[in-house]
Order: sequence, then structure tokens, then C-alpha cells
Amino acid sequence: MNYYGGKELAESFRTVRKNTLAIAEDVPEDKYSFRPAAETRSVGELLAHIALSNGFQKQIHAEDRLNTLAGFDFPSLMKRLSAEEKAPRTKAQLIQLLTTDGEAWAKWLEGLDDNFLGEVVTMPPTATPSARTRFDMLLSVKEHEMHHRGHLMLIERVLGIVPHLTRRMQERQAASAAQK
Repeated sequence: MNYYGGKELAESFRTVRKNTLAIAEDVPEDKYSFRPAAETRSVGELLAHIALSNGFQKQIHAEDRLNTLAGFDFPSLMKRLSAEEKAPRTKAQLIQLLTTDGEAWAKWLEGLDDNFLGEVVTMPPTATPSARTRFDMLLSVKEHEMHHRGHLMLIERVLGIVPHLTRRMQERQAASAAQK
């Protein structure tokens, strides 16, 4: 019996995406070009990267349903995804992309059964580990987004914005202190 299946993957992904969207809303559009350091992604580029980064897992599991990545053309996929990320987008377009593509991904995850999630995908010959379950690979989409959301929250601080999760915590603390 699995306690964490497709429905739970979808719900946890939606929670992560909701928080990413809150950051996208909080950062003013004129700061979307801000880069915290040379040769790093700007706020807008990070948001595009987050919105599109499930493309690898989508192709492997939803479109091609591969059981092995031996011989998979990684360079072509990465080139295509990189070009999509670099397309100019407004704040509204990025929020729309994060919203619609995120929900489409979550709906797909919701429909996955335990048998599919338990299938093993063999990695390329030099990879470690040599195989991973689909569940592990699909969970990595959420983990990857959380990794970059950490970047965005630090950027918010640099820009003088208190992240929404911090604001909520401060509100709860203030309410609790007021009750004493």
C-alpha cells in the first residue's frame, strides 16, 4: 500500500506552485530583469525556468513513456527547453504560464496510478543511480521548483520585499502575542 500516490503528488505540487505564484505576484514587473549576480538568471528567467522545467519529465513519462534513458537525446531537449525559457515574456504572461502549465501538470499527476509510479526507468549507462522509479523522477519536479523558489525568496529580500511565507508567519506570531 502506498500512502503517497498521484493525487498526493498533484496536491503537493499545487501547494508549491501556489507559493511560487505568490512570489511572482509580489515582485514588481520592473524587477523581473534583476539579476543577483552576473551570469545568473533574472527573476523573469527563473520564473520561466520553473514554469517550463517539467518539460523533461513530461516528455519522458507522459509523452514517450520511456523505460530507459539509454540513447535519449538530452542535448536536443535541453536546447529546445532553453530556447523556450529565453522567449521574452511579461509578468502577466509568466504568471499565466505558471498557472496554466502548472495546473495541466497537476491534473496529469492526479490520474497516475501506483503501478505507473512504481515503474522503473533505467538511466544512461554512466548515471548514478542506474535506475529510478517514475515516482522519484516525477517528485523531482516539485523538488526542483522548491530549490529555485529558495533563490527567488532570497532575491525578494535583496529587493526589499518580505516573502509572503515570512509575512504570514509574522502575522500568526503577532496574533498569538496579542492574545496573551
